[in-house]
Parts: sequence; structure tokens; C-alpha cells
Amino acid sequence: MDGSSSATPAFPDQRIRHGTPAFRRTNLALFSSGFATFGLLYCVQPLLPAFSHAFGVDAASSSLALSLTTGVLAVGMLFAGAISDAFGRKPVMLASLLGSSLLVLATAVAPNWPSLLVLRALLGVTLAGLPAVAMTYLSEEVHGESIGLAMGLYIGGNAIGGMGGRLISGFAADHASWRIAVGVIGALGLIAAALVARGLPPSRHFEQRRVDPRAFLGTFAALFRDKGLPWLFAEGFLLMGAFVTIYNYVAFRLLAPPFSLSQSHVGALFMVYVVGVIGSAWAGSLADRVGRPRLLWATLLLMGAGVALTASASLWAIVAGIAMLTFGFFGGHSIASSWVGKRAAFARAHASSFYLVSYYMGSSIAGSLGGIAWTCAGWNGVAAYVGVLVLAGLAIAVKLRTVRPSGSAA
Repeated sequence: MDGSSSATPAFPDQRIRHGTPAFRRTNLALFSSGFATFGLLYCVQPLLPAFSHAFGVDAASSSLALSLTTGVLAVGMLFAGAISDAFGRKPVMLASLLGSSLLVLATAVAPNWPSLLVLRALLGVTLAGLPAVAMTYLSEEVHGESIGLAMGLYIGGNAIGGMGGRLISGFAADHASWRIAVGVIGALGLIAAALVARGLPPSRHFEQRRVDPRAFLGTFAALFRDKGLPWLFAEGFLLMGAFVTIYNYVAFRLLAPPFSLSQSHVGALFMVYVVGVIGSAWAGSLADRVGRPRLLWATLLLMGAGVALTASASLWAIVAGIAMLTFGFFGGHSIASSWVGKRAAFARAHASSFYLVSYYMGSSIAGSLGGIAWTCAGWNGVAAYVGVLVLAGLAIAVKLRTVRPSGSAA
């Protein structure tokens, strides 16, 4: 029960609700952490052509600067929830953000391609302690009636961080260097860490647990016996795989003829992330009212329409298509991620971790395979490949409409 019945509970639910000062402080801190996380992670994405030129590597190899990080991050997600169970949500998130910011500052002075890749791999290790734990913190500390909005705002911070990191990178690549851009992003990460340390309320519903390897593996096995969670994990893989593939290779297309845009103009394309902020908050709030099964499939349809538009020869149609894809992606991710937290009545940290494992494996695996599509068939190959991912995601969204709710999981 959440206190909505006529009877007055002996112990009123103390979880954070929309409209309270604690809700505002929580969302400011986690919005900042989401901004920093995605800025630190994705600031290299528009720099992939610059890496190809500076280090003499091809397009698929340059994508390792991102896919290697997300692959290691995905593996780290398997353990992030258990570590936070032992040491607490806020300490793990803060340590993650500090360590990641320092690694990005070190990346700015990497002397060669192998050392840059090593630093980016280590970044995957340190970043793992924030996204899954932040989702778990929200699931534990925010009231069920406000969780959709809170998750949407947090993911909106991710969107703005992704946009800001890419904008700074694109601009600096033209007017200074990629090294300065990466250094600025690292400094912004340190500022976000200070905001989390000062503003994030301590956990009131966290229960410390020691790390038990057998129980750890048993919990993951139990998650996969649920009829809905494995489908949600697969949905995260497909959503992120489709999204990151488009953004990984659109710079190669737009820098080349017939568009021949500058690096700054390509970086400015990432301003469409603003619609991602709107999409995540809108979808999260609407899903709380109409239900997640009724809304998820619509976000996939929008993504598919956006992918089709990117095959156009018109620059404006390409920008519109990417905006549609971005709105649909962040809306779908907001719905799926909050659905995981509500459906996993037990082991929310593990469930959130495995959702993000699948999510970032989509970035790593599907994003790298998109480089093969680009090499073999150019943008038409990329669009066709992403179209298949979106169709698979749509099929899962339709399937999830037939899965019975688990508790209050709808």
C-alpha cells in the first residue's frame, strides 16, 4: 500500500514526492550527475572523424573510443548494484563521478591511440557506479506516484549532458582542439560531483547488505524467471543500439560531400537532444497516468519514422528524422527504465543494473556493427540496419502489452 487508502497508516510513507523541497534537491543533484555522466561518456562521439585523422585509424576502429567504454561499462553494471548494497547509494555515485572526471581529464593528454583506449576502458569501470545506482536510488526514495516524473527528469539530464558534451567537442575541434574539449568536459564532471555531494538527500530506505556471490547470482537468475523483465532488458539493448548507431556515423556522412559541413555544424546537430529532454519527461509523466504498456510501442513507431527520414538527401529532412528518433528514444528509455524499477519488487538494484547492462551492450555491440554497415553500404546500409533494430524493439513492445503486471508494475 502507498497510503492512498482511506485508512491512515501507522507509519506514513516518507518517500520523496513531487512538489517538495526534497524532490527539487534530488532532481537537481541527479540531473547534474546525469548531465556529467553522459557528457563524460559521449563527448568523444562527434570526435570520431578527428580521431581517424589524428591517429590514422578507420571509422570502425575510431568507434572503439566509445564502444570500448560502453562495453566495459556494461560489465561493470553487473556489480554496481551489489557494491552499492554494501557501501550505500550516495557514496558509490559520488566516487564514480569523481573518478570518471579525473580519467577524462587524463584522456585529454593521452599521447597515442592505445593509451587513449586504455583510459576510455578504465572510464567504463568508474562510470558503472553511477547510472544503475541512480535509478535504484530513485526507485527506493521517490514515491510511486512521482517516480515516472523523477526518472524522466534524470534521463533528461542524461540527454542534456549528451548534447552538451557533443556540442563542446564539435565546437572545440574546429576552434581549438579535441584535447581542450575533453578537458573542459572533465572539469564539468568535477562540478557535478560537488553538486551531488552537497545536494543529494541521504538514503532513508536503503538497507545495507553484504556482498554474497551465491545470493548475487541467484538474484539474477530469479530476475530472468520473471515474465516481463527479460523483455525489458532486450528492449534496452535495441533502443540504445539503434540510437547510438545513428549518432556514431552521421558525422562521417555530413562531413563528406555533398553536405561537407564543418565539425562545428555537425556538433550543432546534437542540439536536437533538447527534444530528448522533453520526450523523457513527457513520456515518464504520461506513463504514470496511462500505463507503460500503452505508450512504449508508440515511441518505437516514432523512432522508425525518424530512421526512414534520415535516408533522405535533404539536410533538413535528416535533422528532422534525427529529432524524431531522439524524442522516441528518450521517451522509450524513460518508460522502460522506470518499468523495470516498478516491476522488480525485489532486488531493484540488480534489475536496474541488468537493464543498463543490456542498454550499454546495445551501444557497444550494435554501435560497432553499425560501422560494418557504413563501410559496406554507406548511410543506406546504416539506416536499414537501424530499421531492423527498431522493428525488433517494436515487436517486443507489442509483446509486453500481453504480459500480466507484477504487483504495481504496469
